[in-house]
Amino acid sequence: MTKVYGTGAYDFKRHHVAEYPVEPPPPSQQQHQHADKPVEAKPGSNVPSSITLSEIQRDRLTKIAAANWSKAGESGEPRRPFDAELVKEIYETELLVKEGQRKPVPLQRVMILEVSQYLENYLWPNFNPATATFEHVMSMIIMINEKFRENVAAWVCFYDRKDVFRGFLERVLRLKEVVFHGVLQHFYIYVISGNLAICYFSMVLVVNLFDGVALWGRELSIAEKTNYLVFMINAFQVSPFESLEDEIVSETILRLASLQSWHSLSYGRFQMELCLNPDLIKKWKRMLKREAKEVAKRGEPFDPSNMLEVKFLRNIIEEFLEILDCRVFPLEQFINGDDVHIGSDGFTQIDDASVLYCERFMEFLIDLLSQLPTRRYLRPLVADVGVVAKCHLSALYRHEKGKLFAQLVDLLQFYEGFEINDHIGTQLTDDEVLQSHYDRLQSFQLLAFKKVPKLRAVALANIGAINKRNDLSKKLSVLSSEELKDLVCKKLKLVSTDDPWLDRVDFLIEVMVSFLEKQRSQKEAINALPLYPNEQIMWDESVVPSINYSGEGCLALPKLNLQFLTLHDYLLRNFNLFRLESTYEIREDIQEAVPHLLAYINNEGETAFRGWSRMAVPIKEFKITEVKQPNIGEVKPSAVTAAVTFSVSSYKARIRSEWNALKEHDVLFLLSIRPSFEPLSAEEAAKASVPQRLGLQYVRGCEIIEMRDEEGTLMNDFTGRIKRDEWKPPKGELRTVTVALDTAQYHMDVANIAEKGAEDVYGTFNILMRRKPKENNFKAILESIRDLMNEYCIVPDWLHNIFLGYGNPSAAHWTNMPDLLETVDFKDTFLGADHLKKSFPEYQVEAIISGIQPGLTMVVGPPGTGKTDTAVQILNVLYHNCPTQRTLIITHSNQALNDLFEKIMQRDVPARYLLRLGQGEQELATDLDFSRQGRVNAMLVRRLELLGEVGRLARSLQLPEDVGYTCETAGYFWLLHVYSRWEQFLAACAGNENKPSFVKDRFPFKEFFSNAPHSIFTGESFEKDMHAAKGCFRHLKTMFQELEECRAFELLKSTADRANYLMTKQAKIVAMTCTHAALKRKDFLQLGFKYDNLLMEESAQILEIETFIPMLLQRQEDGYARLKRCILIGDHHQLPPVVKNMAFQKYSHMDQSLFTRFVRLGIPYIELNAQGRARPSIAKLYNWRYRDLGDLPFVKDNSIFHRANAGFSYEYQLVDVPDYHGKGETAPSPWFYQNEGEAEYVVSVYIYLRLLGYPASKISILTTYNGQKLLIRDVINRRCVPYDFIGPPSKVTTVDKFQGQQNDFILLSLVRTRFVGHLRDVRRLVVAMSRARLGLYVFCRRSLFEQCYELQPTFQLLLQRPDRLALNLIEVTPYTERPVADTGPVHLVSGVDEMISIYQELYQAKFVAYSGQVAGSASVFEDQRSHQIEDAEAPKSVNTTAENVQDESNMEEDTKIAELSNGQNEDLPSESHMNGQTDENPESNFEGTKMEE
Repeated sequence: MTKVYGTGAYDFKRHHVAEYPVEPPPPSQQQHQHADKPVEAKPGSNVPSSITLSEIQRDRLTKIAAANWSKAGESGEPRRPFDAELVKEIYETELLVKEGQRKPVPLQRVMILEVSQYLENYLWPNFNPATATFEHVMSMIIMINEKFRENVAAWVCFYDRKDVFRGFLERVLRLKEVVFHGVLQHFYIYVISGNLAICYFSMVLVVNLFDGVALWGRELSIAEKTNYLVFMINAFQVSPFESLEDEIVSETILRLASLQSWHSLSYGRFQMELCLNPDLIKKWKRMLKREAKEVAKRGEPFDPSNMLEVKFLRNIIEEFLEILDCRVFPLEQFINGDDVHIGSDGFTQIDDASVLYCERFMEFLIDLLSQLPTRRYLRPLVADVGVVAKCHLSALYRHEKGKLFAQLVDLLQFYEGFEINDHIGTQLTDDEVLQSHYDRLQSFQLLAFKKVPKLRAVALANIGAINKRNDLSKKLSVLSSEELKDLVCKKLKLVSTDDPWLDRVDFLIEVMVSFLEKQRSQKEAINALPLYPNEQIMWDESVVPSINYSGEGCLALPKLNLQFLTLHDYLLRNFNLFRLESTYEIREDIQEAVPHLLAYINNEGETAFRGWSRMAVPIKEFKITEVKQPNIGEVKPSAVTAAVTFSVSSYKARIRSEWNALKEHDVLFLLSIRPSFEPLSAEEAAKASVPQRLGLQYVRGCEIIEMRDEEGTLMNDFTGRIKRDEWKPPKGELRTVTVALDTAQYHMDVANIAEKGAEDVYGTFNILMRRKPKENNFKAILESIRDLMNEYCIVPDWLHNIFLGYGNPSAAHWTNMPDLLETVDFKDTFLGADHLKKSFPEYQVEAIISGIQPGLTMVVGPPGTGKTDTAVQILNVLYHNCPTQRTLIITHSNQALNDLFEKIMQRDVPARYLLRLGQGEQELATDLDFSRQGRVNAMLVRRLELLGEVGRLARSLQLPEDVGYTCETAGYFWLLHVYSRWEQFLAACAGNENKPSFVKDRFPFKEFFSNAPHSIFTGESFEKDMHAAKGCFRHLKTMFQELEECRAFELLKSTADRANYLMTKQAKIVAMTCTHAALKRKDFLQLGFKYDNLLMEESAQILEIETFIPMLLQRQEDGYARLKRCILIGDHHQLPPVVKNMAFQKYSHMDQSLFTRFVRLGIPYIELNAQGRARPSIAKLYNWRYRDLGDLPFVKDNSIFHRANAGFSYEYQLVDVPDYHGKGETAPSPWFYQNEGEAEYVVSVYIYLRLLGYPASKISILTTYNGQKLLIRDVINRRCVPYDFIGPPSKVTTVDKFQGQQNDFILLSLVRTRFVGHLRDVRRLVVAMSRARLGLYVFCRRSLFEQCYELQPTFQLLLQRPDRLALNLIEVTPYTERPVADTGPVHLVSGVDEMISIYQELYQAKFVAYSGQVAGSASVFEDQRSHQIEDAEAPKSVNTTAENVQDESNMEEDTKIAELSNGQNEDLPSESHMNGQTDENPESNFEGTKMEE
């Protein structure tokens, strides 16, 4: 069992982070992992998995870097001059891989070079476009690819020399010309009908002129071609970080997919495209004139075929097809084999490097076809070459190792035929697509009738008989090869007459069928897709990768780019990614729950279970109870229900209550377990897949309709069928759940049984599994996305193009919007010019003004700049200026929503207009209830109060009191008696203005206001008394207006109707989380929910789709969207949304928020520029990341920010932590990172702070990994919790979890000593540096982090100070008058051991000298130093099953240590046993997108 430090309750199965793959060392080396003198790595070798920082420092590449380009350290030795031969030697010995390997580079060697800043300090500064060697260019390509793989800024180092950067890009593009010239000399014969195929490749030597310099080229290897292709993939996508160089990249790269590329089209295809798009004819002619004029200036003949823009894409496509045909399978298999067979019996050898290249090329084409600017002119070229058809017919497509390739080809085919007008950019409706298909078939029938006599039957057939693939193939097979060739090339002009595949009949038929068949619409595809994952997709590594995705290969997944083709494209990509992310989490839960059941085969040959699992229970009985007829136009059943019976007898009360708490709409999973008769051997288990090891056969999802106990009594009913006073506890131990099965999946299963004789899945289920409620709301969100796909989805016109990423980025800015507010009443926001200047920074005022005007408002709020206050002020001013409009507030977390809501309550917005939806309402810090039920009750109470006032008013007017019986009678009373008396009074006042006491004598409601604390009327001034009279009437008018609002609650009798009315009509400001919005969208639409304005806080932390759904919670009005304002507030420089699967995060960019995408698209935003959180000196550690982030006067003037931290010489400092007892970073299990030295050091400094007298509530300990968090908690439980005068700190958590929070003093542990890890994401660094107000102390390995290029601005500041902790030992209290700039006497701490000695001495001086309890107290710290190693390395045995760990993991990750120490964890060891668990990226500490329901 693997030992893991940490005793806090934690969900170990979530420790998943894919960072850098490391191959385990051979068994012979494992026992020597901690050898004192590791062997120096040889050229081209892989770094062993146990490598330490000292080993990296001894590595050959590190030594070369130190001598030639590394800036780390202070050696002072002069660097050697640039040597091109050194670049060549490094490239050939370190960056090349052997032929046939399924990896383009030796990853860890590249990592070491990248960490040493090979690109920034050596390759780029010495790059000259005219003289750079081939190896120099390829080395730069590899380094840039590595930066993209690690998701760090790739173009930043090119800022200084833009012209040279353009030259580099040109060199990269021209690099392929050498290869293409060589390709012309290749001689190859394609495989035709199984005949012998001979392919050979010759190395060629070509002279190419570039700026007058002769460059000698060679043909690239497959690995080099793959690296080149990956670079092009990265270049065609805008860099993930905003930079000036994006413009240079796009200018240089996008011209390759311009109209000029049509010069390479076949003549027939070119004619067809111009006929279909006549608007392009003029553009084409203008382009020809411009090209001819430019060539004439140079005095050269006009030959478009020699232009790079013309030949680049065509050549690279033909190169791919050549590799696909001749390189994927070695030639010996063709030459030695008598026949060609696909699969395990045929091609036994396959070139993995070529397969990877083919997969990457598919990714390249998919990326280009899924973005409109590149799609327009590339799609005809792809169709002209017949890429999809040739891929379908290739051997790789049908080979078992070509599964990923086949999936990518299908995705490419989908985007090639996407439902969009390429040149206008508008989405085609279903009717338009169908009409286009019919027109195409009709034209073909006319052609066949006139020109192809053999196809007369096709010409006369009805559309339904020829629009399917099988029918078309059968009817076209009557044509000979020559007839097909003539039809495809000359009559239909689908492919070039020079295409080398024209001799293949199957290719010609495939081209014809693909052109004529009816394509399945997007709606049909998504409606036929099951919402629940099954066993086939769940363990398909191509679409649901495991945690060890390194970014080296590609996946059959869509990507969230900056631009989308249409709204349907946007929804479809998000639907697929969200579904697969949910699948990954479900898969993890299955792998966690099933093994505890201990399945086996009993003597009867049936599956039985010896164990038990908290989340899974054996099924006693399963039966299908009802299958309803399909709806009109569908083939799947309209509903399928089943009854599942299980027993809870084996569970204790607490877990039994969890099963009893299942309710309607909860999602369960039906599993079929069939283990092998004999247990798998260790070798078999290692080779087996997860389903094989678990014996898992089938997985199906279902949704609960109802649950009954053993006596048939309904449980957990919320529909009103069971009244509260009739509720009884469940009887017996058997439970029967009625569930709704997925109708699409059921139809597929039944079809497989009928057509293929497959096993009846529904007769095999024997396990019922549940999931935690917070993680199990995926189905509702997927249904919301699917419903949007099936609706005519309308985004406001002013937002549509911007949302898709096209058009003028400023089009939705308020200055370009119609219907602006001409005058704005800012209420008490600005009391005057002086108040405005003093209290509000310039950009905060601009944000408020922009937010209340129509259009899109983007506010970037750096740490401590008052994002929430800005949002509240926008809402307040918006309510008062547009009182009839309704505003929806959305946040990512309940905590942020409650913070925002509590501040709104303090403004002068009436409580009756505020509504808080969702579970988090209970955590609001207020006595008022702002839930729907609470607001209804408040309205009913207010109604009675107001009716009582109406009765009192009636008595004062000497009228019957029954006018206050109902709101309706009160309304009549207002019109007949109150308002009429007021009009009579006003008429009487006219002409009597000269009588001072007239108002006092004649005011009709004087008696009603007689209970005022002071006399209202003085009788001394007519004007003053009249002003008071109008105020009294306004009070009466408001009272009757409130009664009119209460009238609906009087008429509606049911609680549900009242609550729905409140939400849809009464409330003006409605607040909810993004998860609640997605879950309840269907309910909102049914109730007719309406809103005019949308404000999103934390919008940079919300997934794209969860930002989009709240924009569409209402139905359109007359085809137009009602939304008038969209206000997004966030910070894209801090951490993004949480995505647990690293593949979806890295490859598909699923962690991209809509806010970040809008910023990257160049949409105008307002950046708040004054922070009021931290000392100005601490703010400098992160304010470089923002435009012009300054400080509020508060932090400049307040004395607390000018005083030093008592006991410390500096307010912030980097503390270098060397190896502790010979160890630095450790990983007790894969990716579970810990650093014992940093943990001990951090806790020692915390104890020192507490002994000085700093409050524990003002200190937080942060780290970048969950493993270290658990280790620090463990040390605190042992060192601090037992002693009241120390106790636990405010929080011990990860940086990711602490986002949005702050504290006075932050102790930060960075953990890593080998590689920087995910702190290279600058967004994580910004969060880490911006949490402290007064003191920040960073514990890390200096030599590692100081050479990280991305972190330089921060670490250069940190390293201006000593890297040993500087203390002021004279100060022994938490208060000092010493200025922050005065260090005082400095004592530099040598390390952990001295820090322990210091706090021991401080304890002796402060406590023992003044206490008579020396015997009981003095020994508190005496033994810590001598026993700390024994405590950490000698764990007690713990009898804890994984189920118990899972039980404890329900605790929130940021639970205070005090909660961990309430008598539960005092005896827990420092190491907990676990088997093969891993530490996840700390951002997974969040509940992700499922934080509420």
